Amino acid sequence: MTVKKDRQVWFDGRGISVENMDVWEMINHSPIDKVLVTIQQRQEGYFPQKMTFITEVQDLQQLAEVASEDIVFSDNKEILAEAKKLGLKTCIFYAVNDREMLERCSFEASDYDYAAVDFDLPTNIPLELIIARLEESNTVLLRAVNTAIDTEIAYGTLEKGSDGVLFATANADEVKRLTTFMSKQSLPKLDLHPMVVTEVHHAGMGVRTCIDTTGIMTQDEGMIIGSTSGGGVFVCSETHHLPYMNLRPFRVNAGAVHSYVWQPEDAAEYLSDLKAGDKVLCVNTQGETRVLTVGRVKTEVRPMLLIKGTVGDREINVIVQDDWHIRIMSADGKPRNASTIKPGDELLAYICEPGRHVGVKVTETIIER
Repeated sequence: MTVKKDRQVWFDGRGISVENMDVWEMINHSPIDKVLVTIQQRQEGYFPQKMTFITEVQDLQQLAEVASEDIVFSDNKEILAEAKKLGLKTCIFYAVNDREMLERCSFEASDYDYAAVDFDLPTNIPLELIIARLEESNTVLLRAVNTAIDTEIAYGTLEKGSDGVLFATANADEVKRLTTFMSKQSLPKLDLHPMVVTEVHHAGMGVRTCIDTTGIMTQDEGMIIGSTSGGGVFVCSETHHLPYMNLRPFRVNAGAVHSYVWQPEDAAEYLSDLKAGDKVLCVNTQGETRVLTVGRVKTEVRPMLLIKGTVGDREINVIVQDDWHIRIMSADGKPRNASTIKPGDELLAYICEPGRHVGVKVTETIIER
């Protein structure tokens, strides 16, 4: 999956009066720091210092009233051309309601710093075309939306998604939902370490779980799986050669059913508690993460393999299916067949402070072996 630059969220405040304090309070205490306002709002409103302003300009005379640090917002090319001459950044607005306007937007938008697009129909096809046409440009593309769900869809369209959204609502609860969604997009980079294998042995028959997701993983991606809350081992996605069956790039054959899998927001969940719709953390060999949705949890009885190791003075372990086709990522970023791992090998692992209660990190004294 292609990773886009940081997403932008512009709040369209033009229709929100100063009296609508619930909405403005939510905006002021949210990560949103870009707001679209009218000339009058810009001059009369009281906004936090963190805000970057996008000021709507409706005629050429109003340009003289725009602050030099503001972005000029208009659907009028003549106004925007004059704004450029004044050294101002520009955002053109397109209301796409037919093919002619779609074509115009696709070819003209790259002339501006930003382009905000609204569509008369809920289909994503027009947005896909514009994203493709602007791929080589520096124009920041924003889709007009009204809900947090629409924001998520805009970010995922054509895999790359729009660069941001122009978010308009008078509903404080919807702003809260957007804020929650935004916080989940700021995923941390996991600090991965070499784990020196100290012990490998057969662990008898057991119940193991495959995590099938609604996404597609690459050969350098997998999940962190561990027997204890203090850390886990990088178990690879099923994207590596299998001589007798097709690959399953949506799957991680995770391990014994008691194990933890790491999730967003520093949470972990027992494999036995996972269900369709849950979120899990997909990690690559650089520690970069993204969120995948569980589509199915596949649990069966299989022979099991215990792998123990140390990261510094910390001991962690994982129990996986005892089979050649299970891959564990080595410390040098190469997949290892689980059945060939031996003491002295170095695997890629993640460690953290132990202590979980129903998957949520807690500060308490805990001993796990």
